[in-house]
Amino acid sequence: MNQSQPKQMNFGRGPRMSGPTEKAKNQKVTIYRVWQYVKLQKIGLYFSIFFVIASTFLSLAGPYMIGHIVDDYIMKKDIAGTIRLGIVLAVIFTIASIFTWLQTYVMIHVAMKTIRTLRLELFKKLQTLTLRFFDQRALGDLMSRVTNDIDNLNTALAQSVTQIVSSILTVIGVSIAMFSLSWQLAIVTLIIIPLIVFTTKQIVKRSSKNYAARQRDLGKLNGYIEEMITGAEVVTLFGKEQQTIATFYQQNENLRNSAQRAEITSGLLGPINNFMNNLGLAVVIGTGAFLSVQGFVSVGVIAAFVTYTRQFFRPLNQLSNLLNTFQSAIAGAERVFEILDESSEVADKPQAIDIQSLKGDVIFQHVSFSYLPGKPVLKNISFHAKAGDTIALVGPTGSGKTTIINLLTRFYDVDTGEILIDGQNIESYKMATIRQRVGVVLQDTYLFSGTIRENIRFGKLDATDAEVEEAAKIANAHNFIKYLPAQYDTPVHAGGANLSQGQRQLLAIARAILENADILILDEATSSVDTQTEVDIQKGLQHLMQGRTSFVIAHRLKTIESADQILVIQQGEIVEQGNHQQLMRHQGIYHNLQQKLLLEQEE
Repeated sequence: MNQSQPKQMNFGRGPRMSGPTEKAKNQKVTIYRVWQYVKLQKIGLYFSIFFVIASTFLSLAGPYMIGHIVDDYIMKKDIAGTIRLGIVLAVIFTIASIFTWLQTYVMIHVAMKTIRTLRLELFKKLQTLTLRFFDQRALGDLMSRVTNDIDNLNTALAQSVTQIVSSILTVIGVSIAMFSLSWQLAIVTLIIIPLIVFTTKQIVKRSSKNYAARQRDLGKLNGYIEEMITGAEVVTLFGKEQQTIATFYQQNENLRNSAQRAEITSGLLGPINNFMNNLGLAVVIGTGAFLSVQGFVSVGVIAAFVTYTRQFFRPLNQLSNLLNTFQSAIAGAERVFEILDESSEVADKPQAIDIQSLKGDVIFQHVSFSYLPGKPVLKNISFHAKAGDTIALVGPTGSGKTTIINLLTRFYDVDTGEILIDGQNIESYKMATIRQRVGVVLQDTYLFSGTIRENIRFGKLDATDAEVEEAAKIANAHNFIKYLPAQYDTPVHAGGANLSQGQRQLLAIARAILENADILILDEATSSVDTQTEVDIQKGLQHLMQGRTSFVIAHRLKTIESADQILVIQQGEIVEQGNHQQLMRHQGIYHNLQQKLLLEQEE
């Protein structure tokens, strides 16, 4: 876990929207951009190209020697000479095969390093994007881009780049060799090329769209799978298994259809090209036999031409088949670059400052914000939190409490107005400063796979074991940790699935205590624990909040009665403001909420 990376917290968010509209595809630009990554592996490319040239040259020498053996030794019944040159021919083909294997071996290394760089850049980019970006996309689709799409590109690079170079060199070399042997047979051979090019162009034109559709449907299916696995408990509780299966069946069927169209369309290339290759070979043999009878070419030349013809059409077939792989790879690469090209709405300003600590004086001045254009969530919010004060946010669900926190942690930037911390606009600080100096305990706690100790230490990666345990004791987490089989070294499943929600909450509080931030945010921090545990936690939180500016969101109003300032939020506006005594005397909304709570307790 890298402490320098911004924290991707799952705060309360705006409404999730559907995926982005498909952008116009530009395959040339995509190929060029992929090449910019590939060419970084210059040494590997140089060696690979050398092996390609060497193996291609040796492969071209083979048919020439076959013709020479036929005319000068077999036709003259020179057995010794035939055996001698046969051995030389075998050595040539053996070395050519070794060079072919080496070019593949080296290119796999080039492809793997290229993909490593691209995948790392993609992951880094995801760490810098705002919550708004993740709100608008299914997580499974993003995972598909990081895995499936990049893997398709890896396959294309590892198998295709050297084959393309080898195919082009082979076509050029074979053409030169054929014209040097017989220009008449060479022309007959080349007649078939326009047919191959025309057929390939028409098929690729149709299959490229199908491959793009396949990658899109794969992303959607992955997104649905991710949602259903994450929400498996809810699906079971509501008995929606059959409905979930039906939806999955439909999406799986959509993927099958788009994938089938892509594979069937591209699959036509092989049979059609093989037919034209065999047709071309038959024409060459027939024309060669006629020319041989007329005395224009020897039998050895015909034998060499038959081999050269196969060598000539094989790279053309390879290029056609490689286009199938390329269509899938390009479609995936476009989806990857789409993420890399995303502009982050929240980013450091050119002159952003980095400081080691904050006093914690926070001012909201006429702040308005909306997740969706035209639908404001906060309207003209203004308040002043003095350094060391505790500010409580009260209001119904959806009133905008968590949105205020999102803006304070700068997961979003304000639409209008400004937020000041220690007299400076929040946007004048580096994002790393805000993320490191503002500690957060969320209502929905996320724990990483690892141990209890590692999850607490996430708040301060260089913390000692003693510091970790002290933080756990303050948060009242030590009381349950000491009864676990391996105590602080007990493994935690991803998300903390093997712990209760209350236990996860206690670990999150310990993590925030260890972070020792200057501004503290408690978003329903005690909502998932029992009343007795809550009392114990409050003692730890009071110790943590002492001397720090704290923002507390809580539905249990008892927990915020001692706050220096209470903001009552309704429909994105501050409707009441003051401490507990002032608001109770006012007998407004806050007073009514307290009275309602008392009645519930009496019942």
